[in-house]
Amino acid sequence: MGIGNEMRGDDIAGIVVIRNLIETFSTDLPLNLLLVEAAHAPENHTSPIRKFSPDLTILIDMAQMDEAPGTIRWLTWQETTGISASTHTMPPYMLAQYLTAVTTTEVALIGIQPVHTNLGEPMSSEMETAVDQVTTFLTTILQTCAFKHSL
Repeated sequence: MGIGNEMRGDDIAGIVVIRNLIETFSTDLPLNLLLVEAAHAPENHTSPIRKFSPDLTILIDMAQMDEAPGTIRWLTWQETTGISASTHTMPPYMLAQYLTAVTTTEVALIGIQPVHTNLGEPMSSEMETAVDQVTTFLTTILQTCAFKHSL
């Protein structure tokens, strides 16, 4: 699930990763992979996840972690309670708490430290690099794993 706000600079990161993955797998999407572009209101996109009932849900979002710009961290959803998500209607930890309560999914977050979330600004070069790294990582994992079996 890519989370973010297209109008706020580096906050578009999660959306771009999902768009990249959709493009990569456009002709050969694994049957047990659901890619969700959730934008700034991820709670509005929980129905497909509930119906799909995944074993793992990965939230991809920029995260204010007080790290160097472009830093990528794999976080448990419990770690995200103190991470800022002011550009979203629901913080990631609340979304994760809901998903784990209504499904059997485990939830993790790939957080990327932004440079800025200024309204109307483009994505920073540091975030572009990080988005490329996350996209490459996830593409490699998904292509390597045997995801072609039926659900």
